Amino acid sequence: MRSAKLIDKTNQELQTELMALLKAQFSLRMQRATQQLTKNSEIKKVRRDIARVRTFLGQKAMANE
Repeated sequence: MRSAKLIDKTNQELQTELMALLKAQFSLRMQRATQQLTKNSEIKKVRRDIARVRTFLGQKAMANE
């Protein structure tokens, strides 16, 4: 996910995106635990996307104050 896509999203859309990423992260962790995960790099990508979305949510919160 690119940062340019996140700039235009509203807080509600970012929250929805965050929840989807957290569910994906959980799913990937379960796949890794049961040794069904083939691409270990996906966990890293999802983790960074979560951090990126949380950063944008924080920036928008600071801008509203």
